[in-house]
Amino acid sequence: MSDDKDPTPVTDAVARDAHLSDAAKPVSRRAALKVLGTVPVAGALLGGVAFAQQGTPTQQSPQLPKQTHETASPPAEGTGKNPPKNQAKYKFFTAAEMRTVSVLADDIIPRDSRSGSATDAGVPAFIDYHLSVPETNDDLRVAMRGGLAWLNTESRTRFKKNYASLTPDQRHQILDDIAWPDRTKPGFSQGTAFFSRFRDFVGSGFFSSAIGWKDLQYQGNVFNPNWQGCPPEAMKKLGVSFALMDTRIAPDQPTG
Repeated sequence: MSDDKDPTPVTDAVARDAHLSDAAKPVSRRAALKVLGTVPVAGALLGGVAFAQQGTPTQQSPQLPKQTHETASPPAEGTGKNPPKNQAKYKFFTAAEMRTVSVLADDIIPRDSRSGSATDAGVPAFIDYHLSVPETNDDLRVAMRGGLAWLNTESRTRFKKNYASLTPDQRHQILDDIAWPDRTKPGFSQGTAFFSRFRDFVGSGFFSSAIGWKDLQYQGNVFNPNWQGCPPEAMKKLGVSFALMDTRIAPDQPTG
């Protein structure tokens, strides 16, 4: 049975106007990063417990393409198909919910020529895991599950289908009403609150994955033989010095 026939009733008797003042446009990853930088990320979202994804990075070419993310790419397409019978059981989400989670995550961070999408990075499983652990607040679980129900209800109200089965343009029409808290229209506050939480989760999951930190070209703890210490000008500005460390080593005392 398709999840488009979800028995959840449509709460609004009259469909909202799908026409928006701003045309639906794919968002570049650089723009997404700017947005993520303006909202609270993993700390508040996960109750102060941040988890990095584990696993072996997928094999990629030795050199990352030089292309930036200035050129926008369309989000993942909704397939309109049920999950396969051998679909792995999830820790928190139902199979129908996970399908919505996957499509929405790829709408937030789509695949482009430089790196993979949110689902390529395993973000849906990341979110599913964090909502299942004891450290997660029950209020957050209720908010996330209720938010997915709100999203599908809004989708059926406008387009007679659940979110994951909509076209990219139809999904963008909904997202444009809930992606910007300072532009939220009356009646969309619940959707906006859900989307802000969900976007935090997607950003945390993606940029703690191998795909994410390679996308940022993060070098990690790579030895730099030319490091000369913090520049004196910076030390002076910070009001610190290495003098304290010098006093902890006796002049003739071996350091080895």
